[in-house]
Amino acid sequence: MSFNEDILKILACPKCRGDLRAATDSKGLICESCKLLYPIENDIPVLLLEDAVEWSTAATEQAD
Repeated sequence: MSFNEDILKILACPKCRGDLRAATDSKGLICESCKLLYPIENDIPVLLLEDAVEWSTAATEQAD
């Protein structure tokens, strides 16, 4: 992922205000509390609930 991961220190999940972490496949940011994946488009995190998709550890592990 070429976006600056230091930004994760100030970003929060728009639904629960919880912490986000980078997905291992570098395709988005994950909120483990809400089980949502927010996409990263053109190196910009899209933190809109309507663009978030359900996330599961199994799906992420298969992508690795």
